[in-house]
Amino acid sequence: MFHYIKTQRTAQFVILGTISLLIGMVTQSQSPLVGRIFLYLAIFFLGYYATKKAIRETLENKSPNVDLLMILAALGAMVIQEESEGAILLFIFATAEVLEAYATEKSTKAISSLMSQVPDTAQLLKADGQTVEVATSQLKVGDTILVAKGNQIPIDSQALNPTTVNEMALTGEAVPVEKKMGAEVFAGTLNEGGAVTLKVSKTSDETVFSNIIRMVEQAQTQPSKIGAAIDRFERFYVIGVFLAVPLFIAALYYLQGLGFHQAFYRGMVLLTVASPCALVASVTPATLSAISKGARIGVLIKGGTALENLASINLIYSDKTGTLTYGNFEVLDFYLPDRLLPIVIAMEQGSHHPIAQAIVKHFSTVDLSQVPANLVVEEESGMGLICDNIRVGKPAAFADYKDPYAYAHGLTKGQTTVIVAEDDTVIGYLTLADQVRPESAQAVHDFQKAGVEVVMLTGDNEAVAERIAKEVGVTDYRANCLPQDKIQDVQMSQTAGKQVAMIGDGINDAPALANAHVGIAMGSGSAIAMESADLVMVQNNFAKLFQVYMHSQKLNRIIWQNLFFSIAVIIVLITLNMFGFLDLTKGVIFHETSTILVILNGLRLLK
Repeated sequence: MFHYIKTQRTAQFVILGTISLLIGMVTQSQSPLVGRIFLYLAIFFLGYYATKKAIRETLENKSPNVDLLMILAALGAMVIQEESEGAILLFIFATAEVLEAYATEKSTKAISSLMSQVPDTAQLLKADGQTVEVATSQLKVGDTILVAKGNQIPIDSQALNPTTVNEMALTGEAVPVEKKMGAEVFAGTLNEGGAVTLKVSKTSDETVFSNIIRMVEQAQTQPSKIGAAIDRFERFYVIGVFLAVPLFIAALYYLQGLGFHQAFYRGMVLLTVASPCALVASVTPATLSAISKGARIGVLIKGGTALENLASINLIYSDKTGTLTYGNFEVLDFYLPDRLLPIVIAMEQGSHHPIAQAIVKHFSTVDLSQVPANLVVEEESGMGLICDNIRVGKPAAFADYKDPYAYAHGLTKGQTTVIVAEDDTVIGYLTLADQVRPESAQAVHDFQKAGVEVVMLTGDNEAVAERIAKEVGVTDYRANCLPQDKIQDVQMSQTAGKQVAMIGDGINDAPALANAHVGIAMGSGSAIAMESADLVMVQNNFAKLFQVYMHSQKLNRIIWQNLFFSIAVIIVLITLNMFGFLDLTKGVIFHETSTILVILNGLRLLK
């Protein structure tokens, strides 16, 4: 807190205003002129930034600002020569504003501190084997860098030799992760193995840490539906208060026969206690806390609406590869003519699909020097790859092809088969296998227990889909899915009244992710899938999604608690003032205390 006061001018003005207020209160009885001067100084220091903010936001939004109610109440107290009351009002209001700003900052402090942990420089490895220190902002995709043991990784990269990485700063997991050659490593994590050589895979503004900060900023500009509704209500409500106060003063003066001083004073109390500060603060701090919590465990959340929608889902469609399974395929069997094997490998090198990467890895020793460097490969979403007259892909893509050896139909039960065809004839195959993630089975069980149905969608064959579904515990699945099939399933379920989430990582999943109520992408997936999604799981861990789901439900409960509490406080304070049981100082204390309590209630989500 001391550091916050030291660095924030608003907090420093509150300190100066508080000192002036104390001097003014002490000297007022012995020297009224000196006391009044210090009270005016207190009003200036305590009200300067609040007035500046109120006027700026009122002009920008072309609508009265909530803070404007408090400023006018203080000015009103000065008009009737109640300077001490006006100064006390602004003292409580300004102090509460500083505390609120400090509390809200705590919801993003953990995220901001992550960025400060990322090194600004990296050791660029040159062609002659020498290293030179460069700024991470100058690194390009494909550059090679060297990270010594015990140093932090400066940028998202691929490991060119095995190492061990501690990812606690990013995911919260204390157990170091073994990284094999080709594995993704993230900026800000700690290299605990030996010296490792890395190939830069993302620029400094595209790293996971950069995305985390971007998500927090996006959450501030994209409020939830409840937050947007409160913002709209606030404008009309403030105008209503402005109209009600003079009518209230007139009623007290003309109908109840109160003196103008007393009637005006009661009107200023109404102006203060009717201000919806706590109501406005009910949503955003809590939402930012939830987003920060998600980022701590490795889930990037794009705004409050995504969390709000996640809390209400009752059906999850999940892709199989890389989501429910590791996506680390191994080639078990294959047959290909020798002349085509290098071409098939070269075709697969340009794809980010786990199957393609497994094929490239398995045949890493094959000589590709005879393959043309300008090979043009077309990727068919959800189907496979085409290069000239060579086609590689899933068996369903070869239904109309000649298949003299029944490669496309003689599938090994429970395994994934990739077919290779030349012209219009199937001439080879590769058989691969994948393993289920243990945490996926637990997450599926947890979601089912919470009343959320989980359905697996996969482009793989029926036998593989059945095996994985049994291992994971999914009771319903769809095999041989094309991208349009996934969209159709999502839309049909939505038409039936279901709140649908879709999880995927490939280009073929992007349309379904964009159509679902909540799209969830895996961090190791394609860029277009992550762009289409509302949530991005940095680590391919289905169990993290269940944690965020439970957190989103807690967020909704806290928001509704805040709303009911803040509305109840406003009603009680207005009622007390109408019967004359409330003075300005007490009104401000109760009003601002309720706002701080609402903020602190939202910060519980950081635990």
